[in-house]
Amino acid sequence: MTTRPPRTGNLLAMRAETGETIDRYPAARFPVQHEIQKLQKELNEFNERIIELENEGHRGHAMEVLKANAIDFARQIDELRCLLVEPLPK
Repeated sequence: MTTRPPRTGNLLAMRAETGETIDRYPAARFPVQHEIQKLQKELNEFNERIIELENEGHRGHAMEVLKANAIDFARQIDELRCLLVEPLPK
C-alpha cells in the first residue's frame, strides 16, 4: 500500500507542476476546447507566479493585478465551457 503526501498549497499550481500540458484538442477540430486548454495553461502560470510572490512576502498593487487577471482567465474559461453545454430536451 502506498501513501500519498498530505495536500498543501494551491492544487491548481500543483497540477501545473506535474506537467499536464499535453495538447489534447487540435485547434482545427476542437477550437473551443483548444482555447479552454490555452487559457487554463495561462491561468496556471498566473497562479504559479502569484504563489511565488506570496511566498516571498509581496503584498500590494501588483499582486492585486495578477489576481484580477487570474480571475479574468477563470471567467473566460467558464464562458467557453458554457458554450459546450447542450440544453436538456424538454
